[in-house]
Amino acid sequence: MREAVAVEPPSPAPPPAPGAEQYPALDFANSALALPGGQTLDLLGTPAAATRWLAERDLAPPDAGLREICAAQLRSLREQVRALLASRIDELPAPPSALSAVNDALSRVPAASLLYWDQTRGLYRAASHPTSQILEHALAALAADAADLLTGPDAERLAACGSPPCNRFLLRTHGRRHWCSVRCGDRARAARAYAKRTRQGAD
Repeated sequence: MREAVAVEPPSPAPPPAPGAEQYPALDFANSALALPGGQTLDLLGTPAAATRWLAERDLAPPDAGLREICAAQLRSLREQVRALLASRIDELPAPPSALSAVNDALSRVPAASLLYWDQTRGLYRAASHPTSQILEHALAALAADAADLLTGPDAERLAACGSPPCNRFLLRTHGRRHWCSVRCGDRARAARAYAKRTRQGAD
């Protein structure tokens, strides 16, 4: 079996899947892409890439200073959100670990800055760790959006792209379309045409 080769951004990514501009959580779930030829593209693969992805969606400042542990937390939540989307599409029970991860992200954000005191400043309020707070707010926002998508009326339109090896999710826009992009649709049609020619040649 051929080992997948990770491709680092800024390799060209396909345009957002239908619904991803409306639901950041769908875009988040699609930030790890399986590409033809056994390659993958992880838009959260490094701290710099994760910072760029969050900043482009106004979920963190460009100078957030995320470290690998932060990027790893984002990737971990992404896999749990993907598991919830897949279970909803397949009409299966939601995985308990995925529910726990999303609920943990939702409940970790403090309602307000904490109260501190020191001799120089006296009483003051601040985040316990600014970078951690930025990450926790981003995780909470993405988790809340995923919960809204999974429990709202658009959940009925959720689908997985039907063009292997693509692993992206989308909201169906019309009819029975299950492709996340024109590229995937063209690939699926070409595969069907090839299979039909092969069957006819074998007859």
